[in-house]
Amino acid sequence: MSFRTDVNDGIACIEVSHGKANALDLELCHALTDELERLGPDARSLVITGAGRIFSAGVDLRRLSEEGEDYTRRFLPALDRLILTLFQFPRPVVAAINGHAIAGGCVLACAADYRLMAEGAFKIGVPELAVGVPFPPAALETLRFAAPERYVQELTQGEKMYTPAEAGAHGLVHQVVPPPALMASALKEAGRLASLQPRAFSLTKAISRRPVVDRIAHLNQEYAAAVLAAWLEPDTRSAIKRYVEATLRR
Repeated sequence: MSFRTDVNDGIACIEVSHGKANALDLELCHALTDELERLGPDARSLVITGAGRIFSAGVDLRRLSEEGEDYTRRFLPALDRLILTLFQFPRPVVAAINGHAIAGGCVLACAADYRLMAEGAFKIGVPELAVGVPFPPAALETLRFAAPERYVQELTQGEKMYTPAEAGAHGLVHQVVPPPALMASALKEAGRLASLQPRAFSLTKAISRRPVVDRIAHLNQEYAAAVLAAWLEPDTRSAIKRYVEATLRR
């Protein structure tokens, strides 16, 4: 199963349960996007979380490495669509970050309106350049919207990862809570946001995020082909393979 959705009093909760690391692959991106589009008109608010001790380890690099150029050409637009759909979800979105949130997992959390992270030996960050791949515009602009500007360069240039406490201190997450309290705290926040006048909230959210969406569209016109080409380069694919092998040895 890729995920499960529960709805209680109009608050939808999506729990991603996809392999060992809740990694983002083509099928999961499509399934989550379709589910968000289905929920959008009716949910009062949304909580998104992961199963186990990983929110999401980001892109499934093993599949990217093994399945070749055609898979990559299909995957990157699907990832963009998922990020933008979650970023523009018309109702309040709360990310309950139950564990590691790496690369694309961090970006998905950043697409939410409010982020809570569980205490523990977890990391959150975007080591794309350490892997050897450029950020797609949707991922980079979503991160820039969520993170304080003074920390964006630190996050994106290298392998910088934050503990939950550091993520809180750097403004990447709004609350850090004990793991047993994570879902209750997330649902409480989702309820608080859902109590706001829905039309006013949706319009305010759309207006505040529209410049980011427009910038992503503009950047995609200029850079999407170059980003795809960079992901397809033999040197990049070799770097991804080395990163996967090194990660599996840890």
